[in-house]
Amino acid sequence: MLRAASPRGRLPARAAGALPGISARWAVAAALFLLVSVLLGLAIGPVGLGTGRVAREVLSHVPFLGVSSPLSETEDAILWELRAPRVVLGLLVGAMLAAAGASYQGVFRNPLADPYLLGAAAGAGLGATLVIAYELGGAAGRDLRPVAAFLGAMGGVTAAYVLGRSVGGGRSTATLILAGVTVAAFLTALQTFVQQHRTDTVQEVYSWILGQLETSGWGDVVVMLPYVAVSSVVLLWHRRLLDVLAVGDDEAASLGVPVARVRLIVVAAATLGTAAAVALSGLIAFVGIIVPHAIRLLAGTSYRIVLPLSFVVGGGFLVLADLLARTVIAPAELPIGVVTAFFGAPFFAVILRTTRTVGP
Repeated sequence: MLRAASPRGRLPARAAGALPGISARWAVAAALFLLVSVLLGLAIGPVGLGTGRVAREVLSHVPFLGVSSPLSETEDAILWELRAPRVVLGLLVGAMLAAAGASYQGVFRNPLADPYLLGAAAGAGLGATLVIAYELGGAAGRDLRPVAAFLGAMGGVTAAYVLGRSVGGGRSTATLILAGVTVAAFLTALQTFVQQHRTDTVQEVYSWILGQLETSGWGDVVVMLPYVAVSSVVLLWHRRLLDVLAVGDDEAASLGVPVARVRLIVVAAATLGTAAAVALSGLIAFVGIIVPHAIRLLAGTSYRIVLPLSFVVGGGFLVLADLLARTVIAPAELPIGVVTAFFGAPFFAVILRTTRTVGP
């Protein structure tokens, strides 16, 4: 039997030791997946640089190795000024969307919970659209987007959760998802109204809605990094408590876990990360569904496994999706949201079909 947790809501040593952790095999596999994704993202494009030459270029910046750069001045500029910030931003966005999806699924005990199905992305989209359409913040408007997106995302998630709980059986998968879809539809309607009211910004807003990384630079990485850092630390710190919440609120409370406080903190942290990702990259759906479920199927269901691997695999997944987006119809580019939806919609349909229980 598990003993009661400490007053601070942390699992006792015996209970923590009973939970599985990441095996060395899956840790190495995730790291290799991330490394290969980054090398391919940096090497492939209109100007092919080659994975070997890119690896040597990166190693040339490591002190004391004595590796010389194989790239010309133009190729060096392409790598570090165009592709590298795009790949790094893709890593951050993918990591946050995947981890947020896993966190929502854990805190709501709901296998279909996702930032885009709970109103978070729609709320974040509305907040960011208001900043773009009305040019709020002036020259610093791009830095203001994550703040506005966070406020909108928190409003969307809160509305979906309250609506779902107000209906009989409000904890069920079907009810929560329907509440999220309802809230998302309403917020999307408001967003459409804003676009119609500010038609001079429709093209900018529309290109952002479809998901974009092509205009990213190191400035975007700097803007997003603090939000990702805060969100990541909070979510990883609470990963063991998400395992305890899986047994139910009453059982978790009997073990000394402050259920309401944990749920609030995890939802706020996941929403913060989602808002920053949406604000800078647009609406990129299904990452929070595909990655956590793939990890559960392959590596295990404990959040000590799912959350850390979601960060790593989610980042690599979005880098590869962005690679497809910019190469499939080259020299033109597909919106990255189209690519993730192409893979995510069938994946979601399979999960929906194979989910036998609708309760917690």
